[in-house]
Amino acid sequence: MKLTTKGHYSVKALLDLSLQQKNRPSSTKVIASRQNIPAPYLEKLLIEMRRAGLVKSIRGKDGGYQLAREPVKISLGEILEAVGETIEPLPHHRAYPQASVDWVTFSLWHRLSQKLKEALYSITLADLYYDARSWQASLGEEASFVV
Repeated sequence: MKLTTKGHYSVKALLDLSLQQKNRPSSTKVIASRQNIPAPYLEKLLIEMRRAGLVKSIRGKDGGYQLAREPVKISLGEILEAVGETIEPLPHHRAYPQASVDWVTFSLWHRLSQKLKEALYSITLADLYYDARSWQASLGEEASFVV
């Protein structure tokens, strides 16, 4: 599995939203600026994540995006899946029963893939939130957070 820019930016954006006090909405422009993400690209990702039920959009002067659920109820797997990331490695690889070495390799990668998928769905945005807050605290209160 390879984490593409799309997946990386999506996780960064939702982590940014989880770091906002009282789940206040943030505009695309503000998130993009804080996380150094191109705003038009981020807008497309946020629309995909809204459709998946991960964020909701708030209209108006103080509007923007906010998490649709608590960070503990949003997994990395859901975020990646929402923006079309594939979690399955070697999608076109087939094992040949006559070649036991090939079958063993295929079996190994399949098992590793399952473990990776389990891990991605067990790590939540809350886990990353606490990691980020610990990192911020180690740098001092004035540190700004960029994923």
